[in-house]
Amino acid sequence: MGDVHPFVGLGRSLRARGHDVTLLTVEPFRGISERAGLQFIATHSAEDFDRFTRHPDLWHSRKGMTLALRTLASMLRTDYARITEAYEPGRTVLVGQTFSFATRVFEEVHGAPAATIHLAPWIFRSDFQQPTHIPGRDPSGLPRWLKRAVWWMVDRWFVDREVLPELNRWRHELGLPPVSRVCKQWMHSPRRVIGLFPEWLAERQPDWPGQLRLSGFPRYDESCDHALSPGLQGFLDAGTPPILCTPGSANRAAAAFFSAAADAVRRLRRRALFLTPYPEQLPASLGADVWHELYVPFSHVLARCAAIVHHGGIGTCAEGLAAGVPQLTMPLGFDQPDNTMRLWRLGVARWVVPQRFTGERVATELSALLETPSVTERCQHWAAAIHQQDAVGETCDLLEELAAERVAT
Repeated sequence: MGDVHPFVGLGRSLRARGHDVTLLTVEPFRGISERAGLQFIATHSAEDFDRFTRHPDLWHSRKGMTLALRTLASMLRTDYARITEAYEPGRTVLVGQTFSFATRVFEEVHGAPAATIHLAPWIFRSDFQQPTHIPGRDPSGLPRWLKRAVWWMVDRWFVDREVLPELNRWRHELGLPPVSRVCKQWMHSPRRVIGLFPEWLAERQPDWPGQLRLSGFPRYDESCDHALSPGLQGFLDAGTPPILCTPGSANRAAAAFFSAAADAVRRLRRRALFLTPYPEQLPASLGADVWHELYVPFSHVLARCAAIVHHGGIGTCAEGLAAGVPQLTMPLGFDQPDNTMRLWRLGVARWVVPQRFTGERVATELSALLETPSVTERCQHWAAAIHQQDAVGETCDLLEELAAERVAT
């Protein structure tokens, strides 16, 4: 959800400005798109998505990215074909997410106006402030030559090994030159790159792409399409603010997460709200102080919660910041370790690595968050900062500028 919601929110706003908008993603998100009034083209089936999210390697700290890159490489041609269906020369601006390499190739082949959108700052490499891949370890102080060498090895032995064979074979068929180190520069559109996060979360580094603009958190969660169930409304009204616990909407392997969370809230004598579309991973008995919902927009409930325990996905981080609540994360992979460290630097969060995510440890860290006055003050400060910015409006302005450039040329 956190990867798709921002694009649906932007689509709604662009449509309100008079634009036709088509969302291209996997079939399970058709309903979200069409409820927002967007045209929809499925890039891959619900079965493909189900197979991917069920893969046992997905949430492994290292194997998860390998799986994602390998899957991406296998789908390049299909994604390109779906883009071709939607593209109207002279009328279309392409907006691709971080790993939409098919969008980048289409941009090159057709000279199409395009923007690359990155939801989180972890994707930006730098010789200065580095993204964090292991919570608690900041490599930024290493010598520049060493940081560059590490990135070269990551590309040579990991990223390019998974993506380049198929990508360059396909590029050759299209008459394009080969590329290398795709995540260094090529993945960013040369026309426009937009970071959907504020600069106070990730200060712009001198060697980030010059075409990058930061517009803030877009914060769309279908709140206009979902009301609280009577049961949840009654639960919230009946007692103290609960601790919201969610491991992410695509995480099918979270039984240990919920077991530890249930133990932690019992130890703290707190109430809890568990969110997951996969109820089979919940403990057999939750008790009267724990409520479960398949899905609830964060904007409806987080402000009524004492804290949030989650995986560290950027969308959840943003909603926690906007609600002004302390956050405890269990970062698994992808952007999550870096997001976690950025929350920690803001003074609003702590983390527990998956191997140590036990009820006792979670209770200890939650207690520290809830009982530290400076955490409360920092939460309120950053919540105010988010509500002062119209991130969706600013992002739409940047995309409309691309459209205006297309008309001018």
